[in-house]
Amino acid sequence: MNAPARSAGWLSLAFRLALREMRGGLRGFYIFLACIALGTAAIAGVNSVSGAISQSIEAQGQTLLAGDIRFQLRNRVATDAERGYFDTLGDVSVSAGLRSMARLPDGSDQTLVELKAVDDDYPLYGTVETTPAEPLARLTADDGGTFGALAAPLLLERLGVRVGDELLLGTARVRITATIDREPDALSDGFGLAPRLLISNDALAATGLVQTGSLVEHQYKVRLDAPTSRAIAEVRRQAERQFPSAGWSIRTSNNATPSLTSNITRFSQFLTLVGLTALIVGGVGVANAVRAYLDTKRGVIATFKCLGAPARLISAIYLIQIVLIAVIGILIGLVLGMLIPIVAVRFLEGVLPVPAGLAIYPGALALAAAFGVITALAFAIMPLGHAREVPATALFREQGFERSRLPAWPYIAGAGLFLAALGGLAVWTAYDRYIAVVFLGSIAFAFVVLRLVASLVTALARRAPRVNSPALRLAIGNIHRPGALTPSVVLSLGLGLALLVTLTLIDGNLRRELTSSLPERAPNFFFIDIQGNDLDGFRKVLTDTMPDGKIIEVPMLRGRITAFNGEDVARRDVPASGRWVLQGDRGITYAKNLPENSTLAAGQWWPADYAGEPLVSFSAEEAGELGLKVGDTVTVNVLGRNMTARIANFRNVEWESLSINFVMVFSPNTFAGAPHAWLATMIDPDATAEQEAATLRAVTNAYPTITSVRVKDALDIVNELMGQLATAVRAAAAVALIASVLVLAGALAAGNRARTHDAVVLKTLGATRTTLIRAFSYEYVMLGLATAVFALFSGGVAAWFVVSRIMTLPSSFLPDVALMTVLIALAMTVGIGLAGTWRVLGQKAATVLREL
Repeated sequence: MNAPARSAGWLSLAFRLALREMRGGLRGFYIFLACIALGTAAIAGVNSVSGAISQSIEAQGQTLLAGDIRFQLRNRVATDAERGYFDTLGDVSVSAGLRSMARLPDGSDQTLVELKAVDDDYPLYGTVETTPAEPLARLTADDGGTFGALAAPLLLERLGVRVGDELLLGTARVRITATIDREPDALSDGFGLAPRLLISNDALAATGLVQTGSLVEHQYKVRLDAPTSRAIAEVRRQAERQFPSAGWSIRTSNNATPSLTSNITRFSQFLTLVGLTALIVGGVGVANAVRAYLDTKRGVIATFKCLGAPARLISAIYLIQIVLIAVIGILIGLVLGMLIPIVAVRFLEGVLPVPAGLAIYPGALALAAAFGVITALAFAIMPLGHAREVPATALFREQGFERSRLPAWPYIAGAGLFLAALGGLAVWTAYDRYIAVVFLGSIAFAFVVLRLVASLVTALARRAPRVNSPALRLAIGNIHRPGALTPSVVLSLGLGLALLVTLTLIDGNLRRELTSSLPERAPNFFFIDIQGNDLDGFRKVLTDTMPDGKIIEVPMLRGRITAFNGEDVARRDVPASGRWVLQGDRGITYAKNLPENSTLAAGQWWPADYAGEPLVSFSAEEAGELGLKVGDTVTVNVLGRNMTARIANFRNVEWESLSINFVMVFSPNTFAGAPHAWLATMIDPDATAEQEAATLRAVTNAYPTITSVRVKDALDIVNELMGQLATAVRAAAAVALIASVLVLAGALAAGNRARTHDAVVLKTLGATRTTLIRAFSYEYVMLGLATAVFALFSGGVAAWFVVSRIMTLPSSFLPDVALMTVLIALAMTVGIGLAGTWRVLGQKAATVLREL
């Protein structure tokens, strides 16, 4: 018989024997199944939800943009030539967006609104759903000098008004004619800090809000005659070629919400990595389950060897079983992963674009299945190698598998290869590969440290002084004896608890910053769109209402960076951390002196009477991310004109202070004569809520065109959003923690045979059940405390790095998190430990003693 035939023969034999042995059921593999299913379900579910939202955004691109292509201009309307070009493309809808103050006619109350003005052609795709349902043109029509307006329900709640009531908007009067149920292009307009108020373009003109330097976005949305992807791309190229200095932002229906899509992708990547952590933690459970299962097959393996079965046949038999059981666990996880989007849609409907019916996302399921298979093999090979090396005589003597020796090198190489494949797949499929590499490196480092922690705990227990309590002495001995549970318990809980501590500390620090620390340092108000001729009167109003406050005012324009050193920024390879600087328009200013909330990092500041070539001061952190150096040139499009300035210096900017800060500060001569408005802040930490309300009312009534933003209100909105994100993060962390619980249960199950022998021998020698329970409790308490200390230290360091180094916010350790972690660790180790050993304590002595 040739070699291929012999190979096929023993593989066929191995497959038949594996199936025959599995007829007894999956006893011993339930933890294996649960670990693989849980991690696979988490990855499949997260990526399925992400895929559902992304596909919905792509499918609804025209509706989400309310057009096929959108041209957006800041602080200026389109020129005649530009408008003429738009008209040649197809139907055009013109709208404008800005923030303003809506107030009651008697001046008793007011609130910030996201104002949107539209024409009769809006929307070109989709519909505005309102209550009552009426045509938009009728709802926004002019009724004897009072214009109709559509309001978000939140606006009615804030001002205590209802449909039919009137509001003052700038210098115009509007009547609320309906509430907005759904706005088709709300997501493409971006995140808003205030409720929506929708009016007509004629109403906006009557308000007087659009003045020189006002922060207003003019949008020209076009419905093409033949809106194919190629036609849309060609229109974009043609527009950029014909109007290179227009300074507009172009968005197409193929990418209607780039920021939302990018954020969803990033967030899903983060949750995927957390799910992968759960899967890797579950891998430890796989290893424990395989080891425990093979331990129960000692007699069968010994019989195979005595009958002359080669080691490769034995390895193949149990490898086939492991693969088949892993496939069952993966299938269970995939089914759960397919159900997760159905649940998620119920919570996301009305907030994000989601599919209407049940949909399956093969790519997400395939990725989860690949992670599951690789994880199962990576962690199952090593215990399989241990079983292969055990001689038949040792098995017949009822000895367990020897763990002090490593298996043969092919098994070590195989495990390393699968682990490398697991890391490679995670990095290859990641949106930000650097973050994926750091994440996986941290997990690998945590495994090494956890092993060292287990060794340290074992060494300390071995060197512990003799104690009088028999139960405590027995517990300390159990920690360091051969075959102790110490490595399994520390490894099982350590990673899950460390991840939980990290995420909880990050969430806690962010919430504390938003609710206590940041409001104390932040300004009370931002005031936008202040005209130069209103500055003196505006200062007087603030001084009268908040006499102890500090007023800071700066000129402000809007500009979009178009080139560095003459190179188009679109062709520049920019890291993800610095891309936000190049996305859309940025607020810019000019100043004679270095701003008081900045420090010079490099270069020199220009003289107060400087009159040379245009210079710019760039934020040091952002300049480093963009690869800039002092002496480089920056081209900025402002009001349709390209202005080029040389970088004179870098500044260190404290963005977290929420004070007035700019990425770019220009020398005063750069924008000599350019029309602009002013931006101001009022800072008074001791101001009462009544003073703030009086200031807001006085400014709005005296200068209705000035937009006032109360910082605390904005922080409340951000805090609410953070709470929603934290819920998803905690759910992902809970998956990792559940995996840790399963692994812990598996580790205890794997050690039950040795525990049974110990308990029987001790009871034979006179130990009571109470003594044994106390001994096991002491052991689990000590292991739980050791794991909690590691989790607190490693999680604290990880959270500090993320908060202080990445988010550049103050970071501190939170005592309540420490207490919670210790309690969870003790509850898991003691509770699950005692539950797992309770059956052991009731084992009859005779049966066990006959096998010793």
